[in-house]
Amino acid sequence: MANGKPDPFAMGNPFLLWQQMTRIAWESQMVIAMRTAGMMGLVPQDVGEPARMVVEKADAASEAMLAALRAAGRGERADKVMAAALRPYRRRTKANVKRLSRKS
Repeated sequence: MANGKPDPFAMGNPFLLWQQMTRIAWESQMVIAMRTAGMMGLVPQDVGEPARMVVEKADAASEAMLAALRAAGRGERADKVMAAALRPYRRRTKANVKRLSRKS
């Protein structure tokens, strides 16, 4: 805040954070649809996919918490902390879409 006025750039670029969240949301819906189709028997699916689905959520949550704590511990801005927390989820959703959409 300079001269009592809020700094519009103090929060970084909120568009980048919004873009990251949008990609995660889009890819998550794709993964849900592909896994549901697999569970219904409409597409081939690895036998361990349901267990993988549960385990990866716990792993991503713990990685996200650790990443956020590290970023906050370094004194990063709130948007950087949030981006760090979203990175493990984005990495997983991207990998899942790629893996689940491969032709068997």
